[in-house]
Amino acid sequence: MAETVEELTIHYEEEGQVLRKELAKEILTRGSWTTIMFLYQDLDRKTTEYGPHKVSIRRYQKREGSYVQRSKFEISSSTQAKEICKKIHEWFPEPPAA
Repeated sequence: MAETVEELTIHYEEEGQVLRKELAKEILTRGSWTTIMFLYQDLDRKTTEYGPHKVSIRRYQKREGSYVQRSKFEISSSTQAKEICKKIHEWFPEPPAA
């Protein structure tokens, strides 16, 4: 179990083979409840090539000195990511310039 936010990862290996490759990590909030956004790729076992980029947003709770995952949301395509970004920009427009 991870004891610090920096140790949290979605990198995953089985028998020395990387099945989920973490490409980037952005810590969105820190504290007893931490939110992290990961950019990653999954290995296609049939082709042995990594698939498209995906995003996972995960919430962790620190309990008894270790972080425990409590929830996650997966963004599985660039189309879905762009639609989410579009809606967020619509809901949170930039303030007018002074």
